[in-house]
Amino acid sequence: MSELTYRKNGDYLLPEMGLTETERQPLGKYGRMRLRYLKENRPGLYTRLILNGKLMEHLQETEAAAQSRLEIIMNQLAKQNNVTEELKARDQMAWVGAMNSLKNQAEEMILSELIFI
Repeated sequence: MSELTYRKNGDYLLPEMGLTETERQPLGKYGRMRLRYLKENRPGLYTRLILNGKLMEHLQETEAAAQSRLEIIMNQLAKQNNVTEELKARDQMAWVGAMNSLKNQAEEMILSELIFI
């Protein structure tokens, strides 16, 4: 554990506290969704994570897991539904529509598996 340094502010000594490297990284879509879910639906867990100093770490892990899972699911769904580069070259609008549909399916899975638990 690092040693705290203090600065004088009037008659008070205030600790010099900075953000950790994890806390400096911006949250992505899934991390922000998890944060909102915790605040609104799991206040006990939210408070415990804050008090332990683990909230940002938890949110960053959730974001990374969700992004990884999204990539895996998208590849699987694209193969299952024959959404290929050939379709993209032949009919871009059909490919975009199919990919949007697959992404929506994948995100629903991710939300139920990682975000809203």
